[in-house]
Amino acid sequence: MLVAIDSSTDTASLALARDGKVLAQVSWRCGRNHSVELLPCLTRLLDEAKVSIKDTSCVIVAKGPGSFNGLRVGLSTAKGLAFSLSVPIIGISSLEMEAYRHAESGLPVCPIFNAGRGEIAVALYQKKDNEWRRLTPEHIATVDALSAEITEKTIFCGEYVATIANQLKTKLKAKAVIAPDRMRSAVSLIELARPRLDAGDYDDPATLQPIYLRRPAITKPKRRQKFTNGGSK
Repeated sequence: MLVAIDSSTDTASLALARDGKVLAQVSWRCGRNHSVELLPCLTRLLDEAKVSIKDTSCVIVAKGPGSFNGLRVGLSTAKGLAFSLSVPIIGISSLEMEAYRHAESGLPVCPIFNAGRGEIAVALYQKKDNEWRRLTPEHIATVDALSAEITEKTIFCGEYVATIANQLKTKLKAKAVIAPDRMRSAVSLIELARPRLDAGDYDDPATLQPIYLRRPAITKPKRRQKFTNGGSK
């Protein structure tokens, strides 16, 4: 049985599959509650499918980019399962997972996640000649910089795309196709992992790391003011 886990952003998703058949899946808006909601949801999903976690043959996890807390929880959960059950693990890009559901459109697909500080995490993908491929690396950009990269009609998707849809339409006109905001499904992780499953191309759980694209913002502590009498505050 395959267990797929995505907790990259405010949306989380889980899926179970066996022999090419999806046994159960769920997606929900969890905000920043990944640490308290992910495992209970997995337990309920296993009960719904009437299977045991011990039936797991591989864990597939969305590895980012995304929120620092969400990725930490998802990767920790996936690695914990892989180690405790002695099963392999595969990490898949969260942006690629977001883009993949639009693969059959034939158009370039640009998933967009909020990267904070007025910037976005993006990449371009396209299925052409029956081959799904990444056209550009995952990177941080502004809306202006992204617009300069687009040369043809492109589908823009992701839970943040609605926030910048008007900007994209203004800059790109008919080249911007805005996909409806729908929650991601971890089933896409399973579909993307199939070539690697068939090839036995697994990640090392000890070295698999989340993709953040940027370091977390850390506020430096204020310097303590020294007094002439040797005290401080």
